[in-house]
Amino acid sequence: MVGGARFSRRARLNGQNAFARVFAQPIKSSDRYFTVFARPNALAQPRLGLAISRKVAKSAVDRNRLKRIARESFRHHQQQLGGLDYVVMGRVGTAEQDNAVLFASLQRHWRRLARPCAPS
Repeated sequence: MVGGARFSRRARLNGQNAFARVFAQPIKSSDRYFTVFARPNALAQPRLGLAISRKVAKSAVDRNRLKRIARESFRHHQQQLGGLDYVVMGRVGTAEQDNAVLFASLQRHWRRLARPCAPS
């Protein structure tokens, strides 16, 4: 990958406990397409978890598309995201949107959350 923009196993948020930790005391950013939760982790790199439910997108094809978009956006912005755990949740109606709109939405979320969660 160019510029080290990969989505390795270490960049994934795995397991119920990891998700529960983020949901326990999150810093939240939301708009009409996504809700993104963030919480500082003890690592030097960001990790991403995805929670795209059937309620958000009825078909598996649509859910997988939303997940691919979130992963791709995360890969491109992970250098600016710091040591945070992120969980991206879709909202109803997101699946009908254009890819460019969804990428722009996620970019705003990354910018909003990386700033307040940055270590001081």
